[in-house]
Amino acid sequence: MTLPTLSLSDDQAAAYDAITGVLQQVGINLSDDMLTPPQSDTSQVLAVVGKAGSGKTLLLAELYKALEAAGLKIISGDFEGRRKKDARTLSILAPTNKAASVLRNRGVPATTIHRILYTPMYDPDYERIAEWLMGQGDRPEVEGVTDAALDRAMAFYQTNASIPGALASAGLRGSDFITGWKRREDPLDIGFIDESSMLDEKQFQDLKEIFPTLVLFGDPAQLAPVNQSGGMVFDTLPEGRRLVLNRVHRQTQDNPILDLAHALADPQLQFHDFENMVRDKAHQDDRVVMAQRVEADLMARSPVLVWRNATRVRLIQAFRSAFDAPEEELLEGEPLICDGIELPAKHRKRRLDLEARGLIKGAQVIYLGPGKRPGFSRLHVMGAAEPQFGAASIVKIEKPDEEDPFIPFAARMGATFLHGSAVTIHKAQGSQWDTVQVFAPDIYVAAKMNRTEAGTALWKRLAYVAITRAENRLMWVVRNRLAKPSGPLRVDDLRTAPAELKLEIQSDED
Repeated sequence: MTLPTLSLSDDQAAAYDAITGVLQQVGINLSDDMLTPPQSDTSQVLAVVGKAGSGKTLLLAELYKALEAAGLKIISGDFEGRRKKDARTLSILAPTNKAASVLRNRGVPATTIHRILYTPMYDPDYERIAEWLMGQGDRPEVEGVTDAALDRAMAFYQTNASIPGALASAGLRGSDFITGWKRREDPLDIGFIDESSMLDEKQFQDLKEIFPTLVLFGDPAQLAPVNQSGGMVFDTLPEGRRLVLNRVHRQTQDNPILDLAHALADPQLQFHDFENMVRDKAHQDDRVVMAQRVEADLMARSPVLVWRNATRVRLIQAFRSAFDAPEEELLEGEPLICDGIELPAKHRKRRLDLEARGLIKGAQVIYLGPGKRPGFSRLHVMGAAEPQFGAASIVKIEKPDEEDPFIPFAARMGATFLHGSAVTIHKAQGSQWDTVQVFAPDIYVAAKMNRTEAGTALWKRLAYVAITRAENRLMWVVRNRLAKPSGPLRVDDLRTAPAELKLEIQSDED
């Protein structure tokens, strides 16, 4: 059996062999790139589990490359076009858009589970453009789309292989070419699910209905879904179907953040012992900082991670106070988290426009100032291809000891936002930031409560998830203090020239 050219550790190679062996049973032979139609509809589920740094993402990426090279069609939530009968397909999914974006940043075409469960319906004219871009039809003539626009679309597609992106480059919005959504009726083929520790049982069952062959990639040390009683969907798989990666991959062995994460597996480790380890690492390596206070400057782009919701609200208020933010309005540069879109069914096209621009639940957004109309905001969606636009907004700012949030301004309906300078560790799962501040007093409270989850002390799971959100630098904040900002909030480092997205409420006949 052919292994990828990249050197794998023994347990990674064993997992690679086990997965390719199962794929061979269903007609995908990676040793000679031979593909045959699936022989049965029998469901097969495997799981690759391991802690941070064990190489799960590396293994997923290598399997993706091998399967694509063997001729599998990648179904990524983009326009699918016509599929040949018995064509073999691969989808790479994550529970949230934030988790999917981590994979996309590493060259893996991942999308969300929801985006595969529900497929778009295209306007017939624009479907012809999509098929032409994919090499499945002749160059179309579509009213309102010039030859120059088609050329731009083709140039974009040849570089990025994204149909929505190509159509956007031709001047078309999502609601121009997508007319609606429907539950997927036809099954797919092979599904890779990253961050599968976040799956609940219903999502798992939905995926098994669509994918005859599923491979789950997950971290057993993370926090389980709230409604799962501490368990994860891969916990119940039989022996031989759970492939465990124990060894830390060599590229991560000099990472002090992962050293701390793996130290939490010691059942004898107490909270104060762990803090002493953090202190020692901070003396040895500047990638770990024993911080005496929260840095307000960092909160504008990387939220403080906390356990308790009350702590989150207090830190948000402290952040706004530190920057002298007036109660009745937002300052340019304040961070927001999208909490959903409140639009009635008749404004479906406007919802599609927002979602196509990356404004979905959980999206991290920077406020750029008021829009041209009352209730509108100019926004920068972090990580989006075209990040800046204006949209009708409902901003909610929570206050300590008050049940109802304060709303400094709001449109009648539109995208809703919470403040994004602090977020709970549960909500942070699947996301990563260059520098992460972990509010240790909250972790200490969890330790004093002696709560456990799936046989592990809750404080250890919280600490593990929180510190592994840091890509390069961890700040372990030990005191309930906030450092004064070094200057005002800034937006000059963000791209400019936003376009106003028309979300005005129109008549029923519109």
